[in-house]
Amino acid sequence: MYTLTVKRDFVAQHYLIGGDWGAENEKHSHHYAVELTLEGRELDEHGYLVDIVAVEAALDELAARYRDRTLNDLPEFEGLNPSIEHFARILAHAFNERLDGAALDALVVTVWENDIARASYRLERR
Repeated sequence: MYTLTVKRDFVAQHYLIGGDWGAENEKHSHHYAVELTLEGRELDEHGYLVDIVAVEAALDELAARYRDRTLNDLPEFEGLNPSIEHFARILAHAFNERLDGAALDALVVTVWENDIARASYRLERR
């Protein structure tokens, strides 16, 4: 199985809901790092799993959507605690739509909210 990973970072804000997490219940910023890992069994005629330029464009587009925004205010987080787990799933489905034509078996999105905490979501495509 081949894998390709591309990473972007950005700052966004959120506040946790549904529980008492002290300061985390107040609006605060995170320097998020998002890693998109694509998995597939076959390379194309050029020896690529997928065109990295298309992957970078999708990452740039989504990073721009969330950069300097409050996650709680966005429709995809309506009614959800904006955890990194939910964020990883939301991003995985958004990437999946943008890479629709690629012959991939799966994609994994990992969201880091700091140097020691991350969550991942794996989306199988076949």
